Amino acid sequence: MRQELLSLPKGLAEEVSKNLVMVARLIDDEPEQAYAYSRIALRLASRVAAVREAAGFAAYATQKYSEALAEFRAAKRMTGSVELWPVMADCERGLGRPERALAMAGEPEVQKLDKAGQVEMRLVAAGARRDQGQLEAAIVTLQSPELASNAVQPWTARLRYAYADALLAAGREDEAREWFGKALEADKDGATDASDRLAELDGVEFVDAAIDPADDEDRDGTEDLVDEDDEDDDAAEIAAAERATDVTEYYDEDDEEYEPLEQSAADAEVRGDKA
Repeated sequence: MRQELLSLPKGLAEEVSKNLVMVARLIDDEPEQAYAYSRIALRLASRVAAVREAAGFAAYATQKYSEALAEFRAAKRMTGSVELWPVMADCERGLGRPERALAMAGEPEVQKLDKAGQVEMRLVAAGARRDQGQLEAAIVTLQSPELASNAVQPWTARLRYAYADALLAAGREDEAREWFGKALEADKDGATDASDRLAELDGVEFVDAAIDPADDEDRDGTEDLVDEDDEDDDAAEIAAAERATDVTEYYDEDDEEYEPLEQSAADAEVRGDKA
């Protein structure tokens, strides 16, 4: 990404970089704000592949799947890389088109992915099978040497978790419990809620500990103090980001697959179904 930004004038590169940093910082916890910052970066440097990719992930995080897919396609054209193929297929799922996701799972691009990318594609394909009500097919899709391996990789916990979840959906509770346990063993970073799923299967209920009145600041009327200057700065940044969402969108004119009106309608329908 840094190399790509060097193609921009220094001042512009710095401004774009700042907005991309905000996207990365906010995308997990405050995706809508991350999306707003991504629109600023896109307005400033729409011909930079890293910007298109960041905008795609920000749109994906806010379930704007048609927009995310358009950005990912643009980034793919600019770089020639297939690494975004799995998330592009998942966008098709988000748009209610699991059959397209499955078709992508059979394309030559999948063979060009690294192992992590191929596992991700397998997860998307299994999800597409479940979208179509094909639970047993989803289970079979996830059965692979990577699932059977005892070695723990960055994607191991998610793969085992998806397999356990599919087994549970198919009514195979004992097997599901076993695989949720295996997912938990591999989940060193807490990427899944495997422990909660296991507890749920075992009928364990969690009760919040009683609050100590001495520790409850609200009881004595004490409130956290907030720096008003910080609030003003944050409000100004967010307002600027929100204004940027109203500017003309910089999509490639040669992207024939991007259909704003139709895709926006589909996107709205999918978001309504997921609500």
